[in-house]
Order: sequence, then structure tokens, then C-alpha cells
Amino acid sequence: MNSNNQRGPDLQRTASCGCRRLRLTLSGEPRRVYLCACSECRRATGSVFAHRAIFPESAIVATRGESSVWRRRSDAGRWIEQVFCPGCGGLVFMRAQAMPGAISVSVGSFADPGFPPPAAIHNQSHQPDWYCLADNVAKN
Repeated sequence: MNSNNQRGPDLQRTASCGCRRLRLTLSGEPRRVYLCACSECRRATGSVFAHRAIFPESAIVATRGESSVWRRRSDAGRWIEQVFCPGCGGLVFMRAQAMPGAISVSVGSFADPGFPPPAAIHNQSHQPDWYCLADNVAKN
């Protein structure tokens, strides 16, 4: 959570699971914020899309708490690791073979209403017909 409204490279945000036992503190702004409507992301989040932010792994300032990792394969056959709390099951972030040196953090884990909006949606063809995105979100 961003408690002092700073922005830029000195900004620090903490993402946490639902029970708050797993915490990840990051510095700086995300490289990219996106939505993904692929079936695997929908299953992982239990929603119609995943809302995530990509940070360099070097942005990790601190981690606290125990985590579990589940590794799966993407449609392209590369591995994706989902890192979650073993207590409440909350998915906090992911690592992917396709993104070396980066992590993808679940935006809802920040509980920050001022978090930057998504710039794009991936796998839009998988989203429900009834869902409409704002015009400023790129459709990939």
C-alpha cells in the first residue's frame, strides 16, 4: 500500500496476500500494467481477467512470510511460476520463462486505489462478450 503518496523511483509499494502473511515490497514504478483474459489467468484469479504489473526483480526491496510456488506451462510451452501464500492461497506474483529478470505482480495485492491503470489487455478474444474496456486501454 502506498502510504505517503510519493511517486517515481523513491516510491515503495507493498503487495500482500489476503491474510497479510506474505508481503512483497517493491520500489519504483512498474514497467507495464496490463490485463490478461487467457483461460489460465482467469483460472488463477477466479475472475474474467488478471490485472498485473511488471517490475524488474531488482525492484524487490523486501519479502516477508512463507510462500509456495506452483509451476505450469504456458500455451507456448514455457514455464510460469505462480507464487502464493500457503495459508490463504492468495496469488501475489508470478515469474515467467518468457520474462527473465522480471516479475508480474497481482495489482489487487497492492490495495492501492491510485495504482496506474492498465495500458493493454492480452488475449482479448477470451474475454466475455459483455465486458467493455475503456477506450484508453490498448486491445492486443
